[in-house]
Amino acid sequence: MSDTVRPTELAAEQQALLHRTLGRFDIIFLLIAAVVGLETLGQVSTYGAEAFTWALVLAVFFLVPYGLIFAETGAAFSEEGGAYTWVRDAFGRPAAAVASLLNWVTQPVWVGGSMSFLAAETVSTYITPLPSGSFADYVFKIVFIWITVLAAVVSLQKGKWLPTSGAVLKIGVLVLFVVTTAIYAVQHGVEGLGAGDFSPTLLGLFGSVPILLFAYLGFESGNSAAGEMENPGRDVPVSIARSCATAAFCYLVPILAILLVVPKDEITGIGGFLDAVKTVFSVYGDAAGPLLKITAIVVVYVLMSQGSAWMIISDRMQAMTAADGSFFGGFFGRFHPGLGTPVRVNMLSGVTATVFMLAAMVVSGTGGAIFGVVLTISISTFLLAYLFVIPAAIKLRRMYPDVERPFRVPVSDRGFALLGWLAFAWIVLGSWVAVFPGTLERVFGLDYPFKDYWGVSQGTFEAFTLGTLAVIAALGAIGYVCGRSVRAGSAAGNPDTPDTPDNQIKETVR
Repeated sequence: MSDTVRPTELAAEQQALLHRTLGRFDIIFLLIAAVVGLETLGQVSTYGAEAFTWALVLAVFFLVPYGLIFAETGAAFSEEGGAYTWVRDAFGRPAAAVASLLNWVTQPVWVGGSMSFLAAETVSTYITPLPSGSFADYVFKIVFIWITVLAAVVSLQKGKWLPTSGAVLKIGVLVLFVVTTAIYAVQHGVEGLGAGDFSPTLLGLFGSVPILLFAYLGFESGNSAAGEMENPGRDVPVSIARSCATAAFCYLVPILAILLVVPKDEITGIGGFLDAVKTVFSVYGDAAGPLLKITAIVVVYVLMSQGSAWMIISDRMQAMTAADGSFFGGFFGRFHPGLGTPVRVNMLSGVTATVFMLAAMVVSGTGGAIFGVVLTISISTFLLAYLFVIPAAIKLRRMYPDVERPFRVPVSDRGFALLGWLAFAWIVLGSWVAVFPGTLERVFGLDYPFKDYWGVSQGTFEAFTLGTLAVIAALGAIGYVCGRSVRAGSAAGNPDTPDTPDNQIKETVR
């Protein structure tokens, strides 16, 4: 095996510390907890009725091909670390290090800079006043962040129940909202939406596609904990299929419901979902107030569980990246021998999320504007990772035709590649407009008043976005250089053993 794909001795040692505690039920609800996000419902709905159209288009022309290629890849290549190991085996460690870092850093940035803000806004609006920038506001956001970290620190057997319970409550809240919206529509009517309102436009495409891609991505992320699954070859394809279908329902139907009851010019990104809930809950009369408060508490819990799900998943990928010599000399590549969790990376995620929360607090603009800007930064880092991960999945099918595939997409290698490149094309578009919003609009002669859309100047937006990407690039370069000593120690194996991922896994756990 070449040095670019042979697991290190440290990686082999850490594999032995893993506990197989994830069954099919756990995987499905872990994915639903992580990927289905209430925070994106309001943000995408700000684009009006055509947001529903674009959500439907992407469900068919992105989510389906994306889900198929990773259902096959995830079942066939089931080493702990998931996408990192796929990119490493396809393109080598440097590319895998970049992909993993972009994927991992998205989560603490998103938890600290977006989720904590949304949770605080929810508490302040519906539960008890929490003035922005106050001592109580800072304390709440810090506590929110570190509870998500704690769920990732404890053993997976215990920690998985926070995201699982959050996923169940999330589906329950969305079902209640949809049913109540139907009752509200019967009693009060709905917004006057015509067929023309659903007509897709380029402005709606460029605005909503990054958010929708962010909403639909991440179903392969469960493979970051593949070494802790009871039977990944059997459970990964089923889990991806069921969670993808659940996600499509949980986005399409609530988005339509929001659009039917809240005027477009009153929908806000940070409070869009609960604004709609408040409107439709009026059908419950005097019980509306208490029900709304209970729903707000549940939403905060759901947001916390969603953050914890991503911490559980992404921290494992980054820990295996470090254990494989691609991130800071292996210090972060160790799993706790008793808990079986990457405690050092968990702590790093908590610190990163806290720092980014503090940085976001000093950015000029309203809470809603900060939420939108930081959400877009999270979208950009997340999408950029898939510029490596999707081509890796395409290449692995061609590189290793003899690897057993418990699930195989019933198409030729060329057909598989076409599915992958279709998904890749959407990622390219989403990445560009997330990092450089307004540029394509101007190319097509569309009016784009930047500050009206974002609440901050274009200079502030680009400084925050490009500055974040520059810091990540520097961190990745330094981390990779510092991992040289770990890369020098690769797992011992039979030199006659074929150079395939299956044999890497066998050597790793031997």
